[in-house]
Amino acid sequence: MNTVLYYLTLASLLGAGLLAGVFFAFSTFVMTALARLPSEQGISAMQSINSAILQSPFMLIFMGTAAASLIAGIASFWRLGTTSAVFVLAGSLFIVVGVFVVTAAFNVPLNDKLAAAASGSQEGARVWKEYLAGWIPWNHVRTIASFAALASFIIGIRKW
Repeated sequence: MNTVLYYLTLASLLGAGLLAGVFFAFSTFVMTALARLPSEQGISAMQSINSAILQSPFMLIFMGTAAASLIAGIASFWRLGTTSAVFVLAGSLFIVVGVFVVTAAFNVPLNDKLAAAASGSQEGARVWKEYLAGWIPWNHVRTIASFAALASFIIGIRKW
């Protein structure tokens, strides 16, 4: 494998690890804590989190990891005769499909719906219940996909 692909894989590996940690935290305790709050407090807290995350370094990690993984995956596709390329391609698919596409198709629309909810209303309470029921399982998918990508990238680099 060439040096550029190595460093793209390394960047993807580090990004996957960071994403896995964030998603794991939300899956294991953040959402549990928010779900225990009265709905108006949970809604307000999650609305604040969703607003803050868009202005945070998380977005650079999220988008950068997706981009690096996509490029590494495309480059690896042309080198499928090597073991490392197979693992890099797998890791790339986990990030692009299991994290990026899942986020865009499922988590973001739920975030948008929650952003429009009035936290003190009965409608808001209904939206919050639906949000928790839909957002958490999709976050579990992102968590698992991030960890799978991390493992794949580690193996890919070790096979160099």
